[in-house]
Amino acid sequence: MILFHFKEEYLKKLYLVRHGQTLFNRRAIIQGGCDSPLTDLGKRQALAAKKYFEDKNIVFDHAYVSTQERAVDTLEIITDLPYERLKGLKEWEFGLYEGESLELIPPVDPKRQTYGDFFVDFGGESDRDVQERVDSSIKELMNRKDHEHVLVVSHGAAIYLFLKKYKDIKHKELYFGNCCVLEFDYDGDKFDFLSLTNHQVE
Repeated sequence: MILFHFKEEYLKKLYLVRHGQTLFNRRAIIQGGCDSPLTDLGKRQALAAKKYFEDKNIVFDHAYVSTQERAVDTLEIITDLPYERLKGLKEWEFGLYEGESLELIPPVDPKRQTYGDFFVDFGGESDRDVQERVDSSIKELMNRKDHEHVLVVSHGAAIYLFLKKYKDIKHKELYFGNCCVLEFDYDGDKFDFLSLTNHQVE
């Protein structure tokens, strides 16, 4: 008798969360490398994300966060786990456009479905620079030992560019609300996008 053994592929889980609403979000101000605090609504959004994970009995073994205050404050509401702050998870740097009105944001590049290299001439980053640093940072931490269910709190544009590496989506095709939750499977090489959940919080 010949026996066939099939090795089941083991997948890790990544839960990627955008920070809660900030003062700059509420005032429609460009906020990449610069920072502003969570609003009361932003804190309630973080509590909604916490409840989402509790209701689904999702337990994290590790937690990571951008070095920016708005992301750190969000993570500390969601979980009591010790965490590591990583610069690679920061938001897109917009250079001289930081702190300006969102009305000044340029149209997206129709081919790249991002702002492309626009902000480089103003001391900011290109879309590809952001995508590479976020992807490499998340891959590095997901490949660490005993990282099976990982929470990462980051930022809207950074999350969009990370997702875009693994799924062909257009600008504003999906809505990344404050404290939205994206779930991925990770096989040790690439991420499989499973779901995006936004929370209705008043």
